[in-house]
Amino acid sequence: MASTSQPLRGKRACKKIFWAVFPHACFILSLVIYAFLGALMFSHIEGNRKVNLSEEYRKFLQNLWHISRNLSDNMTENEEIFKEKIHALLNTAERDWFVNPKDIWTFFGSLFFCCTVFTTVGYGNTYPVTRIGKYLCMLYALFGIPLMFLVLTDMGDILATVLSKSYNEFRKLQSKILASKLCSGSMCNKGDELKSRAQSKVVVNEPLTIMEVLKSQPGVRRKPVKYRNAEIFEMLIARENEHTKLARNKSIERWSSCPELAREKTMSRVIENFDKIGKQLEKLDVPIVLMVLVIFVYISCAAAILPNWETRLDFQEAFYFCFITLTTIGFGDTQLEHPKFFLFFSLYIIIGMEIVFIAFKLGQDRLIGLYKRVISFCGEKKMPSKKVYPK
Repeated sequence: MASTSQPLRGKRACKKIFWAVFPHACFILSLVIYAFLGALMFSHIEGNRKVNLSEEYRKFLQNLWHISRNLSDNMTENEEIFKEKIHALLNTAERDWFVNPKDIWTFFGSLFFCCTVFTTVGYGNTYPVTRIGKYLCMLYALFGIPLMFLVLTDMGDILATVLSKSYNEFRKLQSKILASKLCSGSMCNKGDELKSRAQSKVVVNEPLTIMEVLKSQPGVRRKPVKYRNAEIFEMLIARENEHTKLARNKSIERWSSCPELAREKTMSRVIENFDKIGKQLEKLDVPIVLMVLVIFVYISCAAAILPNWETRLDFQEAFYFCFITLTTIGFGDTQLEHPKFFLFFSLYIIIGMEIVFIAFKLGQDRLIGLYKRVISFCGEKKMPSKKVYPK
């Protein structure tokens, strides 16, 4: 029986883990599928479009030809005028005149564009040109941005739980170290003896009545009435705890004996997991200085790795680029040479956006608390003082 019960327990534990991870995996998988479908759609629509030479492009070439023809032999005299004319002419040029759409709208390029859409980064380096592409981009963002925020909120709960537990464990460890330094050896031994006596003071092995408790505990009758009542109350609580443990064990046996009920219970737990999204993030209470330090270290690690394939970026420019990306500002002033490599960095972007989102949430809570204190302080100042009249 023991050999057969162990595999059953292992299967049940695996099922519990699966249904606990299922909501989180469902969100992430749906976002990945949504990104791949968007990449296929935009690469087909924008990559296969025909490039028509417009009238503006012909005028641009004519002006460039006139500037080059009117140059005199002495370049030193007309160098500044030439630079101004060329600069003004190049500002009127559009990038689509000189770029093949198939080179930009590859599958990975379209995937990179989709990631910038639903993460609301929007660098502006790649954008739809066709009318159908613009309409589909609006529709794609309409469903993709809420899905992305749902994934951020869900993963934010996981990250908030990890951060809060780590911070609480650190505080407990710090308090234990301080207590061990302040507490002398003799005082600690006395405290341990008192704790052991308090724990062994009430022992209830089976449910008893009040009369049996009084008969079996002769030391209770010697004490005053208030102490005797306190011990009886503790014994009753211990007996009630034993009853609740037995009831829980019976309920577990009932669930395990009836698989239909267990299935309903599992599905209710899964639905509860969906309902609890965003709750852990609201309970998070971590110092904002710690979050700023985590953001600095997190961006610094990426800024040290990014210049390995983006050779035009040094550490400072890579740090600036990562910060602009994670905060979803996305100016587009820094262009990547290898966006394919940066796609493998997408998990880093999502986790980084989570950390920044948590930091903004903590900063928002601290700011609201500051406003409350300021308003209450101003209200106390403006309240008229009560005058006490003599009787």
